[in-house]
Amino acid sequence: MLPMMEDEVFMAFTTYAAIVILKMLLMGPMTAFFRFSRGAFANEEDVALKPSEERKKLLRSHPDVERVRRCHQNDLENIVPFVLVGLLYALTGPELSAALLHFRVFAGSRIFHTIAYVGALPQPSRALSWAIGFLVTVSMSYRVLSKVLVL
Repeated sequence: MLPMMEDEVFMAFTTYAAIVILKMLLMGPMTAFFRFSRGAFANEEDVALKPSEERKKLLRSHPDVERVRRCHQNDLENIVPFVLVGLLYALTGPELSAALLHFRVFAGSRIFHTIAYVGALPQPSRALSWAIGFLVTVSMSYRVLSKVLVL
């Protein structure tokens, strides 16, 4: 293994980054599942083999499909910054316990955010799960800047 991969903080970061990236990647197949099960397609080529009348009925949006798409978009807006900031954070040499707390809380908040969003749980469940993940990324950003700030 490379020397960096022997560092416990870096291994923890790699583990939780892979978990949330995999969670985000699974949103694509989830969107496809909802498109097929709800019969709601966005592009003409998606229904090109269907009869003309059926095509018109299938080219539409559906609230469930849009909900999953918005959840996926939210993942892109939050997981990508976490991965970038988390890598920099891991390189600052934080205590393993603090790093694990950041990584675990973020992963848990994103998983719960997906459950709350796709399952249409009542607010503020989704907002709180988003805010917790956002605050984790801000906390790691603060640690990085306080460690390496050069103006």
